[in-house]
Amino acid sequence: MRTAGTLALLGAVAYGVTTLVATPASAQPSAAAVATPDTGPAGAAFTLSWTGVYLDPDCSDYTVRIVWDGRQVVGSGRHAGRGAGSGTATVPAGASIGGHRVTAVPVCAASAYPTDSFTVTATPTTTTRPPVTTTTTAPPVTTTTAPTTTTTRPPTTTTSSPTTTTTTTTDSSSASTPATTTKPFDGDGALTLDKDNIQPGDPLTATGTGCRPGSEVKLSSLGEDVGKARADGSGTFSTRVEFATIQPGRHVIRADCGIVLVGSVDVALTSSTGGTTSTLVVLVFFILVGALLLRRQFSALRRRT
Repeated sequence: MRTAGTLALLGAVAYGVTTLVATPASAQPSAAAVATPDTGPAGAAFTLSWTGVYLDPDCSDYTVRIVWDGRQVVGSGRHAGRGAGSGTATVPAGASIGGHRVTAVPVCAASAYPTDSFTVTATPTTTTRPPVTTTTTAPPVTTTTAPTTTTTRPPTTTTSSPTTTTTTTTDSSSASTPATTTKPFDGDGALTLDKDNIQPGDPLTATGTGCRPGSEVKLSSLGEDVGKARADGSGTFSTRVEFATIQPGRHVIRADCGIVLVGSVDVALTSSTGGTTSTLVVLVFFILVGALLLRRQFSALRRRT
């Protein structure tokens, strides 16, 4: 009876190990954003759509800010649920020609911020053609009367003034810049992290906008202070985030500068190779336990005989 129970226990152990090795880790879908159109001059309007963005469970504000190059808020939108949404924005007037980043930053997000690229092009120039003037001149009209035989008179010449007709045609072609209407954004600010995923020891920098100029900024996560800074004259700050103790999972970072700005980052403690090594260690452990049980069973049988 003991031999049968031991064999059943070993079978259950082997089944658990096989299930543990064969089960793959699920991958979290990544956030993505698309700008439409993705090129245009300064002052042009565009739409930013996003997917894979999930809010904190306790979030009640579905506003999403559209941030230009991680510093300037240029538009806003609404989160429509199921991780998706869209908003409108305008290219800043002083944007330089070339590539830039546009990021969807929810007021309270539990996932990484999606980013897309936007290329600023030169503003079209206006060309005006000068008016074309056409002048038509009629030839002079001359009338001559022949002299009579009775009275000799000098020939009479009547000359009419030349008639000049001037026709002016104006052809004006103008290529004007398309008019855009910018909706003023009334958001409080935004907190942007330079990385979406980190491991212990990796550097992490937080950049915030919308603070009171010169105000002190305190950054915290799970009730622990992780950084501090002071806002400049435009209400912007940038500082390094340092965790005293860090656990795997998603960490929400809050920056208090008179208003509260929220950002999040994912922390991973092991890579995929490390996970495979841990599985092999568990497999060896169960094999050793099974061998020890078999050895005790055989020792009991020998004592009986």
